[in-house]
Amino acid sequence: MQKEEGDLAKRTKNFALQIIRLFSALPKTTEAQVIGKQVLRSGTSVGANYREASRGRSKAEFIAKCGDSLRELEETGYWLELLSEAGIDTSDELQKLRAECDELTAIFVTILKRSKENPS
Repeated sequence: MQKEEGDLAKRTKNFALQIIRLFSALPKTTEAQVIGKQVLRSGTSVGANYREASRGRSKAEFIAKCGDSLRELEETGYWLELLSEAGIDTSDELQKLRAECDELTAIFVTILKRSKENPS
């Protein structure tokens, strides 16, 4: 695994751990728990999909799994927005997670764009 891949693997795993901590700190209201479970599922899937991508047997498999990571990031971003805009969680930690989600999204968009441009 190249250094950049290792760094991204660590970063997506750290993102998952932050999502888990966010979920644990959410209020026990129905709304918070329903949205929280959605963000927990999608936010922890990003790193798992990237790990699969980095061990892919082909470039097509790599691209597909990175695409899965991107879709999970987009979904996670949506749930994080809802938590914030509904006033369920307006913490600095949530805002930092939203920023990290945006940065990871940009990284995966770039990875996919470059992978599709370079057929090797």
